Amino acid sequence: MEGILRWRLLTLIPAVVWGSTYYVTRHTLPADSPLWGAVLRALPAGLLLLLIARRLPRGAWWWRSAVLGMLNTGAFFALVYLAAQLLPTGIASVVMAASPLVMMGLSAVLLGRRLRVAGVGGALLGLAGVVLMLWSGPDAVDPRGIAAAVGAMTMSSVGYVLMARWTAKDGTIAVLPATAWQLVAGGLFVLPVAALVEGAPPVLDRTSLLGFGYLTVIATAVAYLLWFAGLARLGPSDLALIGLANPLTGVLLGAGLAGERLSGRQLLGAGLLLAGVVLGQERAARNAPAGPSSVTAPEPVVPTPLPATCGSSPAR
Repeated sequence: MEGILRWRLLTLIPAVVWGSTYYVTRHTLPADSPLWGAVLRALPAGLLLLLIARRLPRGAWWWRSAVLGMLNTGAFFALVYLAAQLLPTGIASVVMAASPLVMMGLSAVLLGRRLRVAGVGGALLGLAGVVLMLWSGPDAVDPRGIAAAVGAMTMSSVGYVLMARWTAKDGTIAVLPATAWQLVAGGLFVLPVAALVEGAPPVLDRTSLLGFGYLTVIATAVAYLLWFAGLARLGPSDLALIGLANPLTGVLLGAGLAGERLSGRQLLGAGLLLAGVVLGQERAARNAPAGPSSVTAPEPVVPTPLPATCGSSPAR
């Protein structure tokens, strides 16, 4: 039990950090470069972790890394960047809060976990919350931002469940290199598209450099390493409740730092969404099998980092 609690606390860190990415992206990064934003976030972080891991993919992990890189990092980062620029911080983060509900359904299909009445009820309650929160009139919310947020949420949900399934099947793959591979693959996937669509990389001022530095090192290299390590230990469904820290952080930052305000109806919708996720996760935790993980997977192995890059290597 202590081990499970420790991993839940560790995976709380990326959930909180990712809640801050909406604010950082919206207020520090260039508004018209979502593709280059994805490249500059994923590729340096992946190369940093690859330098630490010192291990290349083998066999099926070449194409698996390409698929996961597109779902979890490359296209996902571009869509999150776009959503953060088009939507208020609180709206963007709470739309992404539907991700745990999707992950529960995908876990049932791909990992063989049974859907229970409480889980289905929680999903319906959460969806009602999303509708209530976003139904504020045709001009209140940019539909392009909603589409980008929903697309990003769906892609990452599929990617996380596939990551859990593939690492469970291959007990020899450690979390650190698997994370590095998909970050590098995601960055390389978007790089030619960014050059073709957006032209040269954007010129970054000091504020943008600090924003990208935070997103690359903290919100990507460190956060993804911790998240995927927790995913291997706890499984997708068990991370649902932890993921609530993401929208809560986004809402608090949006209200506290950006001066954004949510209407009473939107606050009620957010409450219903969070209550739905809590309801579904509570029953999932109650019925989870004993042991450190709801997905059969090895304990993540993180090699000792190189001296030159040991400053921020977590045990994720």
